[in-house]
Amino acid sequence: MSLTENDLWLLSFYRSSEINGALFFGRVARTVKAGKLQAEVTHHFADEANHARYWTDCINDLDAAPLRLRDAYQDRYLQAAGAPVNLMEVLAITQVFEKRVIGQYRRHLLVPDLNPRIRATIEQIMVDERWHIRYVRDALQEMAQRYGAEHIAETVARFTEADEQVYAEALAEYGDRVALLRGPEVPDPEPDSDGVPAGAHDPDGFPRTRP
Repeated sequence: MSLTENDLWLLSFYRSSEINGALFFGRVARTVKAGKLQAEVTHHFADEANHARYWTDCINDLDAAPLRLRDAYQDRYLQAAGAPVNLMEVLAITQVFEKRVIGQYRRHLLVPDLNPRIRATIEQIMVDERWHIRYVRDALQEMAQRYGAEHIAETVARFTEADEQVYAEALAEYGDRVALLRGPEVPDPEPDSDGVPAGAHDPDGFPRTRP
C-alpha cells in the first residue's frame, strides 16, 4: 500500500518535528548540571532522534522518501510564546508540546484502515512520549519550591494558550493535509503508571501524581 501525497507530507512533518526536538534537547542537555534531570533530558534527546529515524524507516518501507519541509511545529511555538528563559520554562513548554504530540498521534491511530506500518511506528513512539510527560511533570513539581507552584502553573497556562493558537493556525494553513488531526481530544486509553489517566490535573494546575 503506497502513501498518498497527504500521508507522505504528514509523516514527513512528524519526522521534521522529531528532528527539531532532538536538536533542541541536545542543546538543553549540554546546559543542565549533572544529576537525574540531566540524564532524563539526555534520554529525551536520544528518544527524539530515534523517533526521527523511526519515521524515516517507516516512510522508506512504504516505498517513499521523506520530504524536506520548510519548518517544524516547534518553530511556531517560539514565535507565538517566545523562547523559554530558564530551565523551568523549558520544561513547561515541553509538557505542553508533548501533550499536543501524543494527542495528534492518538487521533492518527483512529484513522480507518490505517496502514499497519504507520500504526506500529506511532505506537512505538507513544511509549516514549508517555514517559516524557511523566518525567517532565515530576521535574516541574520538584521545582515548585524554587519558583512557586502558582508561577509554574501560570507559565504552563501561558504556553498552553500559545499552543492552542499555533495548533489552530497550523490546521488552517495545512488544510486537507492534516484533516485527520481535527476533532475533539481523544482520551489516552493507557493511564500513567500511578493509575491516573494521562492529562488529569489536580486543582493547583499540576498533572496528578500518586498521593
